[in-house]
Amino acid sequence: MANIKSAQKRIKVTETKTLRNKIIKSALKTIIKKFETAVASGNAEEAKVTYLSVTKSLDMAASKGIIHKNLAARKKSRLAVKLKALSA
Repeated sequence: MANIKSAQKRIKVTETKTLRNKIIKSALKTIIKKFETAVASGNAEEAKVTYLSVTKSLDMAASKGIIHKNLAARKKSRLAVKLKALSA
């Protein structure tokens, strides 16, 4: 454990931010899984609605620095391909 007061604060802040990042990443994985199950079941309407929320969540996570912006773009692109294949 750190002895300096500022170092102790940094440890606390880092733990808080790490927890927040884990929560957001977990929610992101859950919503992506929900989209993929909708695609697997062939439910195009639910997949479209879920895709919108997935893209919003990815963009928010990328803007907060939780995931890299290129990762968000790549995931959105791959999910869009799955959605288009389902619609066609």
